[in-house]
Amino acid sequence: MNEFELIRRYFARQPVTRADVALGIGDDAALLQPPAGQQLVVTTDLLISGVHFLPDADPVALGHKALAVNLSDLAAMGAQPAWFLLNLALPAADESWLAKFSAGLFELAQRYHVQLVGGDTSRAPQIVIAIEAHGFVPAGQALERAGAKTGDHIFVTGPLGDAGLALRHRQGKLRLLDAELASCAVRMDRPAPRVEEGLALRGIASSAIDISDGLVADLGHILGMSHVGARLELARLPLSPAYRTHLAEVGWDVALANGDDYELCFTVPPGKLAALEQTKTRFPGITEIGLIESGSGVRILDAASKPYVPKIAGHDHFK
Repeated sequence: MNEFELIRRYFARQPVTRADVALGIGDDAALLQPPAGQQLVVTTDLLISGVHFLPDADPVALGHKALAVNLSDLAAMGAQPAWFLLNLALPAADESWLAKFSAGLFELAQRYHVQLVGGDTSRAPQIVIAIEAHGFVPAGQALERAGAKTGDHIFVTGPLGDAGLALRHRQGKLRLLDAELASCAVRMDRPAPRVEEGLALRGIASSAIDISDGLVADLGHILGMSHVGARLELARLPLSPAYRTHLAEVGWDVALANGDDYELCFTVPPGKLAALEQTKTRFPGITEIGLIESGSGVRILDAASKPYVPKIAGHDHFK
């Protein structure tokens, strides 16, 4: 099977269902028509075998996650997903792997009405997956990292740390029961991008970011861009039943710093809290965890209001 047959068989099979795609896969470039009055939001993420996933990772889950992490970035900007490009390098054209990978990819794409409009394929010593995703947001309504102000309340959209528990189980550092592993592994392998939450937070949140590298690290990006500090309360962190069962064993650091959560962390001014309460009826996982304050950096307080310092930092590709 040559390169062009690979593309035709596994990636050109998605029917064009979006009116804003004038020309999709098959030409030298795509022709796309952004809606009037909308800003184009663009993001990209890279997944490399041996760095971001194990060589024997489930290709269905890998196809899902490769797109999901990009949709999570769009969600953090309050953007409506629209199109994506896929660049894929493989050691060989394994038809079974390609069928499963594309199935996972297109299942998520269909869920969010996202169109694959192009990309590239090549041979490489290891699997490399790069996706570039595009979305729209009304002009001036994008959620940004800058914008948090002293007195704003800090929230997350759902529980933290489950992906870290699954990773530690697979590394032999923690023993989860089968049901616990099943629930945590889904959070790690098939994260759910919080697209609907991001759209609902337009006009409410003063800043936002997705939690890919760990809560403390990613909140730190908001603080740095906004020139403020923050206070977090451990007792308010949302944890799953599985995490609470193993809290004494793993401590708080997995929830604070492991990453791979793909929840949104965002801030809300006091004057917008009533609007957020209405939004929480649709998204009951939204939980307040702290407060923006003057200064810099993150202060973490335990249940006795004593300072807590995590022993691990967030994810950094060069450390």
